[in-house]
Amino acid sequence: MSLAATYRLGTRLFWRDRAMLFASVITPIGLAVGLPVLMRHVVGTATAVTVSQGMIAMLLSITAFMNVAVALTNRRDQLVLKRLRASRLTDGQILLGQIAGTATQTVILIVACALAVRLLADVPLPANLLAFAVAVIAGSVVLSLLGAAYTAAIPRAELAAAYTMPVFLVSLVSTGAMGPIPLPSWLQSALDLLPTTAVVTAVRTGDLVLPAVDLAVWAAVGLVAIRLWFRWEPRRS
Repeated sequence: MSLAATYRLGTRLFWRDRAMLFASVITPIGLAVGLPVLMRHVVGTATAVTVSQGMIAMLLSITAFMNVAVALTNRRDQLVLKRLRASRLTDGQILLGQIAGTATQTVILIVACALAVRLLADVPLPANLLAFAVAVIAGSVVLSLLGAAYTAAIPRAELAAAYTMPVFLVSLVSTGAMGPIPLPSWLQSALDLLPTTAVVTAVRTGDLVLPAVDLAVWAAVGLVAIRLWFRWEPRRS
């Protein structure tokens, strides 16, 4: 089995899991398309653009971060990861296949939602499409990587979705995806450091320098966390 095979395996298992499909594909798409379309007709184009771009953070937190965290936790507790380690695959190939597959799906969903909002509500696409593409691809990879690292904090598979919910909520608040929410300046400054916020900032402004630094730091944090704390099998009771 090769890296390409683990990529295909992770993708195939994802699309066969109806519960995860509903939670990390159907629901996010409904929100990412439906809310901007509603805002366009109720409030106006400017608000719809803000909400639509903010929804990128929601898609990253659910389709990338939560999807990887839940999938790897389930496979860890079912001893699938332990069996894969007994094959010829390296640890890096096993994780990279899952992360790459999830990141690819996330990019496709974000692009599809942006096009759908453009067609259904005439909400313009980001002005700098190159910055949009780079930020979305990099963000999808980094959030998938962080989702893999986060599994170390999840004690059991049945708690995985609940443990990732705070990330989803914070990402919505930090990017204004649910509308303007007044926050203390110190809290907003802290939220601006999140990887989801970095991606949305790059999409809105077209500036890639500071978001790239932010994402690079978070990627390093994820790699170190995986190296130190990632578990390949459940804790013994």
